[in-house]
Amino acid sequence: MKRRQQIRRNTIRSIFIAIIILQDFVPFLGNIPLGPLSITTMHVTVIVAAVVLGPVDGAIIGGTWGLLTWVRAFVAPSSPIAPLVMVNPLVSVVPRILIGVVAGYLYRWISRWTQRKKLAMTIAGIAGSLTNTVLVLGFIYLFYRTPAVAQAYGVNVDHLLPALEAIMATNGTAELIFAAIAVPLIAYPVSEVHRRLAAM
Repeated sequence: MKRRQQIRRNTIRSIFIAIIILQDFVPFLGNIPLGPLSITTMHVTVIVAAVVLGPVDGAIIGGTWGLLTWVRAFVAPSSPIAPLVMVNPLVSVVPRILIGVVAGYLYRWISRWTQRKKLAMTIAGIAGSLTNTVLVLGFIYLFYRTPAVAQAYGVNVDHLLPALEAIMATNGTAELIFAAIAVPLIAYPVSEVHRRLAAM
């Protein structure tokens, strides 16, 4: 029985990894370029994986996305800013891993206190999205307060922080709202199917 469950879990994890790879390589499916920025929808896949499979698998799926982001920064950047900042794994990989960790553990914790699974999924979606936005933009400000990065954002170095705050208020909010809506819509039926399969 345990072997069957492990095979099933590995299969589902592989499907999530395949979805992440597909989102990363198909234009406008996972990343929507917008000037020097890139609005992502891939964080939803990571959060759903964390909710359905748990924080460890969420971290693995997030890490896969992070590694793809890191490699693409060298060979096929998704935005003009990517080759300047995403070549640093602290910016491109670590926040993606932590999306799965934060969303997965938060969902588990909230689920212990309420039977409202969709509410727990929504909160996990918001937290996972915030984790990505705050860490990526925070690390950019900490490590890349340089003229080249500021110029890519269309500002000077003195105005880099306000520019990043504006991105957090616009792109970050859009990604957060999308995650809050999409995560429970996707994760709830997937988790129900996963639960029924696990009981077989």
